[in-house]
Amino acid sequence: MAKTTTTRSRADKAEPEVEQVEEAAVEKPEALRKKELIERVVTASGMKKKDVKPVVEATLAVLGQALSDEEPMNLQPLGKVIINRKKELANGEVLITRIRRSSKAVDAAETPLADPTE
Repeated sequence: MAKTTTTRSRADKAEPEVEQVEEAAVEKPEALRKKELIERVVTASGMKKKDVKPVVEATLAVLGQALSDEEPMNLQPLGKVIINRKKELANGEVLITRIRRSSKAVDAAETPLADPTE
Protein backbone atom coordinates (compact mmCIF):
# COMPACT_ATOMS: atom_id res chain seq x y z
CA MET A 1 0.00 0.00 0.00
CA ALA A 2 1.53 3.29 -1.09
CA LYS A 3 1.44 6.28 1.25
CA THR A 4 0.11 9.44 -0.30
CA THR A 5 0.53 12.95 0.98
CA THR A 6 -1.26 16.08 0.01
CA THR A 7 0.14 19.54 0.30
CA ARG A 8 -1.88 22.65 0.76
CA SER A 9 -1.03 25.95 -0.71
CA ARG A 10 -1.31 29.16 1.30
CA ALA A 11 -4.45 29.99 -0.61
CA ASP A 12 -6.13 26.86 0.79
CA LYS A 13 -5.59 27.97 4.40
CA ALA A 14 -8.02 30.56 5.59
CA GLU A 15 -5.99 33.20 7.40
CA PRO A 16 -7.97 35.72 9.39
CA GLU A 17 -7.42 39.31 8.42
CA VAL A 18 -5.66 41.24 11.11
CA GLU A 19 -6.47 44.89 11.40
CA GLN A 20 -3.57 46.96 12.60
CA VAL A 21 -4.50 49.56 15.16
CA GLU A 22 -2.18 52.37 16.11
CA GLU A 23 -1.53 52.45 19.81
CA ALA A 24 -2.01 55.80 21.42
CA ALA A 25 0.99 57.03 23.33
CA VAL A 26 0.22 56.14 26.93
CA GLU A 27 2.06 58.35 29.35
CA LYS A 28 3.16 56.86 32.62
CA PRO A 29 2.31 58.95 35.63
CA GLU A 30 5.27 60.47 37.40
CA ALA A 31 6.58 58.74 40.50
CA LEU A 32 5.06 59.92 43.75
CA ARG A 33 7.75 61.87 45.61
CA LYS A 34 7.94 62.48 49.34
CA LYS A 35 7.05 66.17 48.93
CA GLU A 36 3.89 65.30 46.98
CA LEU A 37 3.00 62.58 49.49
CA ILE A 38 3.23 65.08 52.34
CA GLU A 39 1.04 67.55 50.42
CA ARG A 40 -1.57 64.85 49.77
CA VAL A 41 -1.61 63.84 53.43
CA VAL A 42 -2.01 67.49 54.45
CA THR A 43 -4.93 67.85 52.03
CA ALA A 44 -6.58 64.57 53.05
CA SER A 45 -6.17 65.05 56.79
CA GLY A 46 -6.60 68.79 57.10
CA MET A 47 -3.57 68.94 59.40
CA LYS A 48 -0.73 71.42 59.15
CA LYS A 49 2.31 70.57 57.05
CA LYS A 50 4.67 71.06 60.02
CA ASP A 51 2.72 68.37 61.92
CA VAL A 52 2.41 65.95 59.00
CA LYS A 53 5.99 66.01 57.68
CA PRO A 54 7.73 64.28 60.65
CA VAL A 55 5.03 61.60 60.80
CA VAL A 56 5.28 60.84 57.08
CA GLU A 57 9.09 60.73 57.23
CA ALA A 58 9.02 58.39 60.24
CA THR A 59 6.46 56.17 58.51
CA LEU A 60 8.58 55.95 55.38
CA ALA A 61 11.66 55.09 57.46
CA VAL A 62 9.81 52.29 59.27
CA LEU A 63 8.39 50.93 55.99
CA GLY A 64 11.82 51.07 54.34
CA GLN A 65 13.41 49.15 57.21
CA ALA A 66 10.63 46.56 57.15
CA LEU A 67 11.18 46.06 53.41
CA SER A 68 14.95 45.68 53.92
CA ASP A 69 14.30 43.12 56.66
CA GLU A 70 11.96 41.26 54.26
CA GLU A 71 9.08 41.48 56.73
CA PRO A 72 5.69 40.63 55.27
CA MET A 73 3.31 43.52 55.86
CA ASN A 74 -0.46 43.68 56.03
CA LEU A 75 -1.26 47.39 55.90
CA GLN A 76 -4.78 48.08 54.73
CA PRO A 77 -5.77 49.89 52.57
CA LEU A 78 -2.26 49.67 51.05
CA GLY A 79 -2.58 45.89 50.99
CA LYS A 80 -0.57 42.82 51.86
CA VAL A 81 3.08 43.19 50.86
CA ILE A 82 5.30 40.14 50.47
CA ILE A 83 8.94 40.26 49.40
CA ASN A 84 9.54 37.51 46.82
CA ARG A 85 13.24 38.12 46.17
CA LYS A 86 15.98 40.43 47.35
CA LYS A 87 19.22 41.19 45.54
CA GLU A 88 22.04 43.13 47.17
CA LEU A 89 23.84 45.60 44.91
CA ALA A 90 26.89 47.78 45.49
CA ASN A 91 24.77 50.92 45.76
CA GLY A 92 21.61 49.49 47.35
CA GLU A 93 19.20 46.62 46.99
CA VAL A 94 16.53 45.44 44.58
CA LEU A 95 13.34 44.04 46.05
CA ILE A 96 10.85 42.04 44.02
CA THR A 97 7.55 42.35 45.84
CA ARG A 98 3.97 41.26 45.50
CA ILE A 99 1.24 43.56 46.73
CA ARG A 100 -2.27 42.19 47.04
CA ARG A 101 -5.16 44.58 47.54
CA SER A 102 -8.75 43.61 48.10
CA SER A 103 -11.48 45.40 46.21
CA LYS A 104 -12.76 46.61 49.57
CA ALA A 105 -9.39 48.25 50.27
CA VAL A 106 -9.34 49.85 46.83
CA ASP A 107 -12.81 51.30 47.39
CA ALA A 108 -11.82 52.55 50.85
CA ALA A 109 -8.73 54.24 49.41
CA GLU A 110 -10.94 56.36 47.16
CA THR A 111 -12.81 57.90 50.09
CA PRO A 112 -11.27 60.89 51.90
CA LEU A 113 -9.60 60.42 55.29
CA ALA A 114 -11.24 63.38 56.97
CA ASP A 115 -14.50 65.20 56.57
CA PRO A 116 -13.86 68.62 54.97
CA THR A 117 -15.80 70.29 57.80
CA GLU A 118 -13.39 68.96 60.45
